Amino acid sequence: MKSSVAIQVLPAVDSDQEVCRIVDEVIAYIASTGLNYYVGPCETAIEGEDYDQLMEIVKNCQKIAIKAGCKSVSAYVKINYRPEGKVLTIDQKIGKYHKDAE
Repeated sequence: MKSSVAIQVLPAVDSDQEVCRIVDEVIAYIASTGLNYYVGPCETAIEGEDYDQLMEIVKNCQKIAIKAGCKSVSAYVKINYRPEGKVLTIDQKIGKYHKDAE
């Protein structure tokens, strides 16, 4: 993996129910990209080889939220990019915390 991003999408809406509905649509979009991703309680991590593809996904997350019905959206984005090497994968970062007890 050469790139990973974490994105928290914050739609400006009047209810928690609407926040969840819009964020669900953004996550569905992320899932549709076919890239490996992990949904956490405050952000979604996405990993891939192509930095430009990840940046396009980040951009589109904002557009999906607007299309879903909010008038404005904020986002916090973390980017890890190593063009000449590998970044830690989602599993390497948190896999040990999510393994079932044997």
